[in-house]
Amino acid sequence: MPSFKAAILGFGTVGEGVYRILQEKREEIRENTGFTVDVVTILVKDKTKKRKPISGVKITDNIRDILDDPEIDVVFEAIVGEEPAYTYLSDAIEKGCHIITANKKMFAKHGPALLKHAEFRNVQVGFEATTAGGVPVIRTVSNLLAGDRIKRIQGILNGTSNFILTKMREEGSPFKKALLDAQKNGFAEADPSDDVDGTDAFRKLMILSSLSFGQQPDWEDVPVVGIEHIQPIDVIDASKGDLRYRHVADIWIDDNDKLLGTVGPVLIGANHPLFSIDGVDNAIIIETEYLGQLTLVGPGAGMYPTGSAMVADLLHIIRQQEVVMVTN
Repeated sequence: MPSFKAAILGFGTVGEGVYRILQEKREEIRENTGFTVDVVTILVKDKTKKRKPISGVKITDNIRDILDDPEIDVVFEAIVGEEPAYTYLSDAIEKGCHIITANKKMFAKHGPALLKHAEFRNVQVGFEATTAGGVPVIRTVSNLLAGDRIKRIQGILNGTSNFILTKMREEGSPFKKALLDAQKNGFAEADPSDDVDGTDAFRKLMILSSLSFGQQPDWEDVPVVGIEHIQPIDVIDASKGDLRYRHVADIWIDDNDKLLGTVGPVLIGANHPLFSIDGVDNAIIIETEYLGQLTLVGPGAGMYPTGSAMVADLLHIIRQQEVVMVTN
């Protein structure tokens, strides 16, 4: 039976999520695709760190153990930051590996280069997990582009900000208390700056821009505003007028065919598709020339939503391999 040998770079929340799902769904994947998937190597920063034993898997802190292994077919990347993630993935592509990433910071900047490199080396890049966690927006946009033209994408792309705004509205919590609640519930990092200042949503918007329009606007031309300045009284006053604050990322082509984008809090009414999106959920409105508006909603982050999106990318790659085998 054909098999896929996989390596995982990083074994934090996301990396562990990928491993768990692959183990739990091993037989289901085999039955549905005819392939077995085996994680053979995991790259960690600190080999001495205590963790649950993982049988049959090599734990290493040396990337060469992965890049020099000719049996590895696919590399899952779940490292934080641009480097060394970009270099590792570039090297993996060069050796003929498919790559799957959840790294929005790296992919917003280096995604176009990785995609071009992968096309040259005839391997595939999965990046569903970089944007909106478990919401299949990347696959949806890719499918729409085959027969339609995307005119605008607008959405809630950061679950932490949405959770905080929901708490402020429902409980009258001040920003700092709502943020603390988000951290206690695992919805925000110890340093939540990228979430609350709009940077995280901006990066995801740039990834969607590259995919949907084949380009990104100049980053300096996109206004990015966070939610730190919003006070409980602002949220309460808005609710009295049947309005709600949402942190919205927006990218569109104007009447002069110029690509424009914004990121920041906006007030929306009850007739808007984003009005009822509460908690850590993300929602994306895709406006196309022929289909009109399509709204996708789902969990935006976490071990299983993000891990599931990465495994879905793997299954897509495997099915492409099946097509190649049949045609050959």
